[in-house]
Amino acid sequence: MPLQRPAYHLIDLLKIVAAQCVVLHHFAAYGPLSDAAAQAAPALIDWLYGYARMAVQIFLVVAGYLAARSLGQATLQAQGLLRTLWHRYERLVWPFLAALLITMLCSALVRPHLDGDLVPTVPSLGQWLAHASLLHSLLGVQALSVGVWYVAIDFQLFAMLAWLLWSARRHSRVASALTAVLAVASLVWFNLDAGYDIWAIYFFGSYGLGALAWWAGFRTNRSGYALALYLGTLLAGVVSLMLEFRERIALAMVASSILLAFGSAQWRLPQRLGTVVRQLSNSSYALFLVHFSVLLLANALWSVLDMSDGGWALAFLSAAWVVSLLASLAFHVQVEQRIARWRTGGPLMAVATAK
Repeated sequence: MPLQRPAYHLIDLLKIVAAQCVVLHHFAAYGPLSDAAAQAAPALIDWLYGYARMAVQIFLVVAGYLAARSLGQATLQAQGLLRTLWHRYERLVWPFLAALLITMLCSALVRPHLDGDLVPTVPSLGQWLAHASLLHSLLGVQALSVGVWYVAIDFQLFAMLAWLLWSARRHSRVASALTAVLAVASLVWFNLDAGYDIWAIYFFGSYGLGALAWWAGFRTNRSGYALALYLGTLLAGVVSLMLEFRERIALAMVASSILLAFGSAQWRLPQRLGTVVRQLSNSSYALFLVHFSVLLLANALWSVLDMSDGGWALAFLSAAWVVSLLASLAFHVQVEQRIARWRTGGPLMAVATAK
């Protein structure tokens, strides 16, 4: 039976699990539906609210792993640093802005039916420009959707790693060492201060562990050197947990270790299952972008129906989850892939992201 991208099924599965956890965390955190559902399943809603958000660390590790895979010296030499960053920016921002437009339309529909801070305000031109430039967090601009901080951080992290590799140019060992140094600094210093959480350096410990895991696991003449750097960074992570235990950092360390050990393993999956896994993985960024719009509509419908039963609230959230998955698949095909074709001027292509 034919295989579909056999070497990266583990990455696909990690992205799928992380994406679902982030979505369910938001479903448990926002709106009257979550309050009503907590009456029927308080332990479940509390767990989703308190712990499911840590799955962002898996995204960070996988993003670093995939960035290191794609940012080879040949790529940077052929494209140059600025062009490489521009391609990444376009890949992130055009779907991001399209999803924000959908969110704003849904917000206009539900605003008469929902109170409180759940519904974003009508955006100003300044807010749009801040989000389009991915500077909204740095400028202290009110977010137009949940989780949009991650898009900006993803670009910052990619830019930081790309700059390290480009500045080292032909000295790949130096680039790996600088990545490890920044990751250690993040783990033992910057990540201990939440005041840095709008900057990439706060998250670079997880991202750097992912990048080092790729270099250590990819069989090249520097894989042993990269393995030593990875193990040293992992040890620094253990020390940082002794300074202040953070479950999210422990999860990032485990995720990077799994990728190091099994990220290149060829898993044989049935063709149909492999197709489903690939579709859900490729649409994980789309799911991240569109699920809040579905959550707004579900909460508005709940308010219009004036319901309060916790069991029905769980049913509503489950239905919204399914609709979000279907919407993400449609968004990936109709928006992400069309944007990719428009950007490249070539045939329709799958857009696989680490979001």
